[in-house]
Amino acid sequence: MTAVAPVLESFFTQRLMTQQQASGHTIASYRDAFRLLLGYARERTGKTPGQLDFSDLDAPLVSGFLTWLETSRGNSTATRNARLAAIRSLFAYAALQLPEHSALISRVLAIPAKRHDKATVSFLTRSETEALLAAPGTGTWHARRDHALLVLACQTGLRVSELTGLTVADARLGTGPHVYCKGKGRKERCTPLTAPTVAVLAAWLAERGGNGTDPLFCTRRGRPLSRDAVEQLLARHVSSAENRCPSLRSKHISPHTLRHSAAMALLHAGVDVTVIALWMGCAARRSTCIARSAGRDERSYLWI
Repeated sequence: MTAVAPVLESFFTQRLMTQQQASGHTIASYRDAFRLLLGYARERTGKTPGQLDFSDLDAPLVSGFLTWLETSRGNSTATRNARLAAIRSLFAYAALQLPEHSALISRVLAIPAKRHDKATVSFLTRSETEALLAAPGTGTWHARRDHALLVLACQTGLRVSELTGLTVADARLGTGPHVYCKGKGRKERCTPLTAPTVAVLAAWLAERGGNGTDPLFCTRRGRPLSRDAVEQLLARHVSSAENRCPSLRSKHISPHTLRHSAAMALLHAGVDVTVIALWMGCAARRSTCIARSAGRDERSYLWI
């Protein structure tokens, strides 16, 4: 076995999982990046992953891989840059393990990210939010679950990974009602809940039942919802809400749009941007950007 396989293994088990305690989402993203890179390298060199050495993964091959992502796979520039970030992280780690490859590694680390235009941040107006929250209805178990999830997402601005990671015990509806979550970077925070949200969650918890460690939003079999499941249910209810609120048809709405909408609702209510950053679990105010909306400058937020 050559150098790539053992270094890649220790990068995941020691660097990402033990030292950095990276989230499952980050680990999965890095895994996908290297799966694609190793597959590309196999096609170009004829070597299996166990036969590859770092001399095979030189700057020309990595540059060709990044070009292939955009031209053959149709990936966006942002995705291309995310794959490059994963590769850089591995090679920076390898530089400490394999100093004999320092020159090759430095050339890979010198590959620049590609500049690209960032899309204007989208958010829902109050009428659009109301139409979306009314879309699931309350006629079925799934409808009541979806309604509770959307109400919580629109009010708190939790990330989709935070929503799917909530347990029954994380919804604390007594005095000083709030929802507890462990967010990006494993940072813990408590987000206050409004009276309407408390009422919806209380009704859902009474029906959902379960123990404190059970997922707050689950499938019929009690399993936590996946990111894809949340995206699918949101798309379904957006499609239904478009009949009541046609302006939704002109917007691309993802779970992260609900996060932006919560931030904009706080901003329009006069809440200071520093408080909003803390509410959303942002590291600093530098996470903000300026987005143009409805013919005027609106401060909006782009959280990573």
